[in-house]
Amino acid sequence: MNNVLGDKKAVVVLLGPALLVYTLAMLVPVFWSLGYTFLSGNAITGFTFAGLSNFEKLFSDPAVGEALWFTVRYAVVITAGQVLLGYFLSLLYVFALKRGSSLIRTLVFFPVVLPTVAVALLFQKMFEIAPQNGLVNSALNVFGMGSIDWLGDGSRAFWVIVIMDLWRSMGFYAVLLYTGLVDIPEDILESARLDGAQGLRLIRHIVLPLSLPVLLSSIIFSINGTLKVFDSIVALTNGGPGSATTPLTLHMFRTSFTYGDYGYGSTVALLLTILCLIVTLFIFRSSRRDLTKD
Repeated sequence: MNNVLGDKKAVVVLLGPALLVYTLAMLVPVFWSLGYTFLSGNAITGFTFAGLSNFEKLFSDPAVGEALWFTVRYAVVITAGQVLLGYFLSLLYVFALKRGSSLIRTLVFFPVVLPTVAVALLFQKMFEIAPQNGLVNSALNVFGMGSIDWLGDGSRAFWVIVIMDLWRSMGFYAVLLYTGLVDIPEDILESARLDGAQGLRLIRHIVLPLSLPVLLSSIIFSINGTLKVFDSIVALTNGGPGSATTPLTLHMFRTSFTYGDYGYGSTVALLLTILCLIVTLFIFRSSRRDLTKD
């Protein structure tokens, strides 16, 4: 191995193709998009140099502030829900259901493989109020309550999106965290039980610290995915009512491809990229401090 790594030609032959593909597929589009932030226009009308005007517009655009607030709120709520529900389910798989967990894991994981549009249509029908009541409003009517326009109000539509995305994704995080729990050595758990650690004490003092790395990986994976949410919201509400459920990604898409302003759309994309980097670095630094304390 040392002979191969010491041969510069061998290193170039082995790593060159992969680095070339990575550069063309990842780095070139990033720098290309960064260059667009200093331009205005599009491929049809032509591009003109705009200086820093896109950045000035970014900080004064109220639609960006609204989309940023929705994105952060959605990411925090969904990440907390995905990881907590996933961890709870994984604990059930390992400590309560054990051999019978295979069927439950399959049923809970099933929504993960469904197409996003199909799930969104299902939830549209469930929360429908016109032309006829969906399942939720019909249930409210049975208990003497009036029908509610769930998707016609911004705050209610937000929680419908939350319920839909948690139902669709918690099975994935349950399986991901389950793989971390089954890696905990059985002899450590047995020793803790012999020392009197049972139930919540066992989970708090033994299981939780030992599963912390996979928990942190799940949080990073989840929050980066939720900050870039796009398809489920487009399929369910298309950002409405008004712009109440419009995330940064949808605002960026409309700016670039509906209104044809590639430069400003790239500036919104840059804001989203910086947000993802800051959140990821913050979680990595926090996790490093916690692991050192343990």
